[in-house]
Amino acid sequence: MKYYLIAGEASGDLHGANLMRALQQIDPKAEFCFWGGDRMEAVGGKLIKHYRDLAFMGFWEVVTNLRTILRNIDFCKRDIIQFQPDAIIFIDYPGFNMRIAKWAKQRGIPTHYYISPQIWAWKENRIKAIKRDVDAMYVILPFEKDFYEEKHQYPVHFVGHPLLDAIAARKEVSEEVFKRENGLDERPIIALLPGSRKQEIAKMLSVMLSVVGSYHQYQFVIAGAPSLGYDFYKQFIKEENVHFVSGKTYDLLSHAHAALVTSGTATLETALFRVPEVVCYRGNWISYQIAKRVISLKYISLVNLIMDAPVVTELIQGDLNTRNLKTELNKLLNPDYREKLLKDYEALREKLGNKGASERTAQAIYDSLQ
Repeated sequence: MKYYLIAGEASGDLHGANLMRALQQIDPKAEFCFWGGDRMEAVGGKLIKHYRDLAFMGFWEVVTNLRTILRNIDFCKRDIIQFQPDAIIFIDYPGFNMRIAKWAKQRGIPTHYYISPQIWAWKENRIKAIKRDVDAMYVILPFEKDFYEEKHQYPVHFVGHPLLDAIAARKEVSEEVFKRENGLDERPIIALLPGSRKQEIAKMLSVMLSVVGSYHQYQFVIAGAPSLGYDFYKQFIKEENVHFVSGKTYDLLSHAHAALVTSGTATLETALFRVPEVVCYRGNWISYQIAKRVISLKYISLVNLIMDAPVVTELIQGDLNTRNLKTELNKLLNPDYREKLLKDYEALREKLGNKGASERTAQAIYDSLQ
């Protein structure tokens, strides 16, 4: 079978790579053409565009880059026609993918959507387009199945969360080896996860680093995005007690004592590694003002959304400052606070179901094409 996959950001690249491996297991003749990143490319097939060239974050950024986005959509359609896939697999990235889904459905190409657009957060009217243009939806959050099937009478597959697969599949590195290979000393690690896009890193990293001088008994380690080199990050580093690792986020989290994390998939990854965290978000002012008016959610982090409770602290926009970060970080370092948070993390893991999301999704896609 020939599969065309479209992922537009780092998390989609991770989940897309694991899905491709699962497809290879049941379909040894699988051919892949994809938009994604280094992880998908490592599996095999043809990388058409890297997600680092696609990631426009926020309303204002999308508007100002609209011409580029439209050119990419046209190019994608031409590339799909040339590849002639048996199925298209969309991975999140809804603004782009839903446009391609509409076009593909009209041409009779099977459309599969892995990792649902967050229409439960905003743009719920997208359900009409999903019902019309998506042949099969594979959801990864437990409340999404009820949202689709009970509220909108649209059957979906709940496959479990693929992060459980990604974490289980990693090769463990001992703390001693990790620290030695990355030039770290024996002090406990506070991990900084500022995101994967240049835009968000530029807004997040400076404020995260502003607390470094108050915690000499710890060492701070930045998790670099695989698509960005150290040269980009060094402009933000003013303190000596700051280290940098690239493409080793899971190794870092497995040995971190606490973490400051930009809102996104990384908040859930951090929780699954049982690392106490503060969730951080600061966006373009215009984009934030628009989002505040159209998104009707109590929380922004996946941890709190899944648990439907304020399990982890969220510092958003103006609340994200040095004073508040230090206050919340001090809580994370308190043994009693940590113990309660880790119990909540255990309940979170139970809600996510069992590992095997990639295999279940791959099998359902393959079976549908027979």
